[in-house]
Amino acid sequence: MATETVEILIDGGKATPGPPLGPAIGPLGINMMQVVEQINQKTADFDGMKVPVKIIVDIGTKEFEIKVGTPPTTALIMDELKIEKGSQDPGQDKVADLNVEQALKIAKMKFDALLSNDYKNAAKEVIGTCVSMGITVEGKDPREVQRDIDQGMYDDKLVQ
Repeated sequence: MATETVEILIDGGKATPGPPLGPAIGPLGINMMQVVEQINQKTADFDGMKVPVKIIVDIGTKEFEIKVGTPPTTALIMDELKIEKGSQDPGQDKVADLNVEQALKIAKMKFDALLSNDYKNAAKEVIGTCVSMGITVEGKDPREVQRDIDQGMYDDKLVQ
């Protein structure tokens, strides 16, 4: 079974048969509209962000599979907080504040790509990213919130 894989960055929920997708998969002879439809369906949650997408095509049968990556955690945090970029000086300059519920929402989006095996630790990973971005969590230093999570302070929000 010969397969060909096309990797491409797509604007979430906005794939079209035009470039960059069309020229990349056109020569493979698969149904372009089905591909576009599936990509848009699978990336709708990432509206306004660039999303890595893999299209794996079976050259013989023309069947295809679409695998969607997730944008970087930093991009998800910036989108959630509606900020353009993180802090230039994260130690001094704080640009925004994330709450634990938002960290959990991002952790759920990224869960398959994170190292954690539960949402509590996945939320801690997301909160850890805030340190380098100059973003406070619940109004505090992100590392302090990670310790609070370890002590069970947010279990009502994080443990399902």
